[in-house]
Amino acid sequence: MNKRDYYEVLGVSKSATDDEIKSAFRRLAKKYHPDICKEADAEEKFKEVQEAYAVLSDPAKRKQYDQFGHAAFDNNGGGFGGTGGFDFSGFDVDLDDILGNMFGGGFGFSGSRKRNSERRGDDVLYHMNLTFEEAVFGCEKDVKVDTSVSCPDCGGKGGHDEETCDVCHGSGTITSEQHTILGSFLSKTTCTNCGGTGKTFKRRCSTCGGRGAIRKNRTITVKIPSGIDSGMRLRVSGKGEAGSNGGPAGDLYLEFQVAEHKFFKREEDDIYLSVPITITDAVLGCKKDIRTLDSVVTLNIKAGTNSGDKQRIKGKGIKNASTGRTGDMYIIFDVVLPAKLTREQKSLFEKLSNTDLEDSTYREFTKFVNKK
Repeated sequence: MNKRDYYEVLGVSKSATDDEIKSAFRRLAKKYHPDICKEADAEEKFKEVQEAYAVLSDPAKRKQYDQFGHAAFDNNGGGFGGTGGFDFSGFDVDLDDILGNMFGGGFGFSGSRKRNSERRGDDVLYHMNLTFEEAVFGCEKDVKVDTSVSCPDCGGKGGHDEETCDVCHGSGTITSEQHTILGSFLSKTTCTNCGGTGKTFKRRCSTCGGRGAIRKNRTITVKIPSGIDSGMRLRVSGKGEAGSNGGPAGDLYLEFQVAEHKFFKREEDDIYLSVPITITDAVLGCKKDIRTLDSVVTLNIKAGTNSGDKQRIKGKGIKNASTGRTGDMYIIFDVVLPAKLTREQKSLFEKLSNTDLEDSTYREFTKFVNKK
């Protein structure tokens, strides 16, 4: 099913400011919140608004979306897209500040519903350094992470022999009546006996102490695709913190820092190589072997080449696994003048200076300087 444009979902323009995006989100989240809106598709619209805000409120993800559209986040498993993947399944906005503050709190618009439901675990961000070659060609790396995982003994529940809470009778909330000068009001609060889950256990799990999760050091082998650049992120699905109430684990995000190469310079998927040539090579032209990323090619350097002249070698840049594009290689020539000359070389240059080597540009400049 085709997704609607995120800007269209929030009803804002592509040039909208952060405040305009936030304001539109708050208005639509209040309008379609399932605890308030009675429309049949309210929950789907609410999720759509959440997803759009999750991207457009984050500068990095908004930039990805503006460049690649929904394709920037169409990743399954360990997907990679543009400047990194993103999973919307666990995005959840706490609307207490939107609904609770408007109605004075205590009405249980979102709290009890969220406490009873499955909760996805938190995402984990890991910073990884790569060499230039690892980033260009791709590689496999072992990542050591210390995260919470679902308790193997109780299956993440926190106890054994589950039963319905005898205080809230499975609802997860306690309803009480409050009397004020304006009349009587019913308010809901989270059940302190079961913590809002509606369930208790005859025996608390001794392995996790009732938390449903334990800390564990893990080594995860990750395949890094070719074309990674500094600042990009890779998502490894389900390798973050453990979820609660049976919810899925969060994701692990790898953020990369790529070391510079001694000779190659990179601009996105293109690479640049500065090649020194002698003055005779520049004047007469020559053939020169040039090392690319994966081979050696022979380059024809034309006569009369100047410092700063550029020559392209098509398809010899970086192959980007995400876009499928292979960049180009650009050779920048640097005419190197000799620091010292032998007596014979100096004599040759003196003889050369007595010949007419002036071109039209040089002559025009000389006329300009000597103009009275």
